[in-house]
Amino acid sequence: MADGIAGQREWRVTGMDCGSCAAKVRGAVEGLPGVGDVDVALMAEQLRLTLDESQTSPERIEKAVRSVGFGIAPKGARPEKPKGGFILPDGAFPASAEPPEAGTVPEDAGAPEVGPASWMKTAKGRLVLGTGALLAAAWASRLVLPAETAHWAFVLATLVGLVPVAQRAFALARAGMPFTIEMLMTIAAGGALIIGEPEEAALVVFLFAVGELLEGVSAGKARDSIRALSNLVPKTARLETGGKVREVSAEELQVGQVVQVRPGDRVPCDGEVIEGTSGVDESPVTGESIPSLKEPGAEVFAGSINAEAVLRVRVSKSAKDNTIARIVRLVEEAESARAPTERFIDRFSRVYMPAVVGAALLVAIVPPLAFGQAWGEWVYRALTLLLIGCPCALVISVPASITSALSTGARNGLLMKGGAVIEAAARTTHVAFDKTGTLTHGKPRVTDVTVLTGSEDELMSLAAGVESGASHPLGQAIYAEAERRGIDGAAAIGGRALPGKGAEASIDGVTVCVGSPRLAEERGALSDDLRSRVATLEADGKTVVIVLREDVPQGLIALRDEPRADAAEAVAQLRALGISSIMLTGDNARTARAIADGLGIEHRSELMPEDKVTAIRDLTTSARVTMIGDGINDAPALAAAHVGVAMGSGTDVALETADAAILRNRVTDVAGQIRLARATMANIRQNIAIALGLKAIFLVTTVLGITGLWIAILADTGATVLVTMNALRLLFFRPSGPEDVVGPAGNAQLNSDRERASATT
Repeated sequence: MADGIAGQREWRVTGMDCGSCAAKVRGAVEGLPGVGDVDVALMAEQLRLTLDESQTSPERIEKAVRSVGFGIAPKGARPEKPKGGFILPDGAFPASAEPPEAGTVPEDAGAPEVGPASWMKTAKGRLVLGTGALLAAAWASRLVLPAETAHWAFVLATLVGLVPVAQRAFALARAGMPFTIEMLMTIAAGGALIIGEPEEAALVVFLFAVGELLEGVSAGKARDSIRALSNLVPKTARLETGGKVREVSAEELQVGQVVQVRPGDRVPCDGEVIEGTSGVDESPVTGESIPSLKEPGAEVFAGSINAEAVLRVRVSKSAKDNTIARIVRLVEEAESARAPTERFIDRFSRVYMPAVVGAALLVAIVPPLAFGQAWGEWVYRALTLLLIGCPCALVISVPASITSALSTGARNGLLMKGGAVIEAAARTTHVAFDKTGTLTHGKPRVTDVTVLTGSEDELMSLAAGVESGASHPLGQAIYAEAERRGIDGAAAIGGRALPGKGAEASIDGVTVCVGSPRLAEERGALSDDLRSRVATLEADGKTVVIVLREDVPQGLIALRDEPRADAAEAVAQLRALGISSIMLTGDNARTARAIADGLGIEHRSELMPEDKVTAIRDLTTSARVTMIGDGINDAPALAAAHVGVAMGSGTDVALETADAAILRNRVTDVAGQIRLARATMANIRQNIAIALGLKAIFLVTTVLGITGLWIAILADTGATVLVTMNALRLLFFRPSGPEDVVGPAGNAQLNSDRERASATT
């Protein structure tokens, strides 16, 4: 860009139905001075670019887009319809609606967002009805009127439907895009009139209008799945102010405010529960089918459903930054990350269109000039060839599948940043897992309690008393286990930490210590039998602490960061998909081996972050590698893999660090994500086969004179609709297999959590 300062600008564009529409919008603006980094998101209906306003004004951008037949307005404003009256785009706003004043809540704020109008009320719907009525009238006139009059009735029906198409074709040609379906349609229908085939020309114009309408309806169905994500967040919230509750717009909520969420209500914000205990259905956000118990201090997500009791929630994120908003933004941005297959098809179509026009020209002139064939017949075949050669179905075959897959993934807690990531994930041959926080919970848990004197309850009471208020993860885990068992910690005084060894306190006037085997040995309390028991537990990768009372061993407590419940199942599912798994960890060899053996997975241990990167690079030399990590410590390794996937429940890191994210913290979703990616690529291959197969068949039948104009446009429209509907099948794809479905055990866990919460409150 020349002299001015380029800034990022964004508009909403309506009327785009397929990949070629997005290409037209892009072509209309990318040649303007001062314009760069043009990005058109078809399903999000967005135009983003960098603009040097000293060279081109925003108004000129909007005029250029309207000139090629699309509605446009700055993001957040109502898109305007293009002037000129030809094939007006169909916006998503009701004609009579006005935006609400700032700071007010519209009466219908709680209702779902208004979607696109009925097809009969759209410009394309009216065009179909109008051209259809004229065509029917022309056919009727042929029965009762002279042939010449009926001839002109068909001419009129053709012109009424063709004029707006021709207007758009010439507008696109002026914008530097002469090879468009509108231009091919204009030439074909106009040529049919010239050679005396008005009836067929009128039918072709009508079928073209029907095809345009069907494309719009199909695109609308795909957009609905993305729009539904935004509609998960309620329009209003019950805000507590001055001891009273009043209803306000959810978009106006500020961080730190407190809202009330009643049973059955959707949570209007991301926040923290400050009062109340209830089961919350987070399936709209994470896809997890089992309600999650929420107590004071727990996080809740916007769009989740409060199931049982009133909750008071402190807002932690503004409306534009809540989980749903970020997921929608990610899906929209992911559209722009086009798959290599899609980029290839775009380049191919740019060569393909001129080639089709050239072939049609040769068909029109070579047989008559070289072989003395009839001009009318071969011109007719050439016109038919123009229509059947339109690449609309081929161009939309990839983005339609990608958009459906992104939407399905988002609904199931699987986020992938665009087609390039989907294509790379589908080719995965090896999955590398981080251990802590990925295959395991990331926190130590008590696994074994061995009593030497007294009972387990007495032992845990002593240990919990010493560890009360502990900051060390092992101490916190011991205290949490005692709490889980309903055991109160013994009253302790004078507690202190023994750095690197443990902690001690005075209980009933006696010194009680919870420490490492090394501390026990220093105090002469580690007998041969005790040493043997410690060694056995440590061989399983567990950390052992010994409870001493006046330096007399009372018992052993073993802890370990345990694998997630579904980790072994995830490895098995990957193996069933033909994918090898490996665990990369910085933990010691003994612990790593114990975890890996239990999961049936290879491992490499004692790795520094740079060692993990080296391991990933070694793997990528001969395999396609997906790396699964927590998105923070493993960022270098995530970047080094072909696909980096972050585990995390909607955190900023999980959504922004890696190529993909798993929101549900379920390891089996790794296999689900790969299944979805493979299903998407299979869908794309099917679409390309449908598009090219139909083209090939009808190109041959056209040249041989078997099929005519109306069959050609029907085949083209049919191919476009077929690939779109095939892509929409992905909206019903289940990435998780039946073995992933949580059954009664999950409900039992929730009930257990609820009973524990009731007991503590």
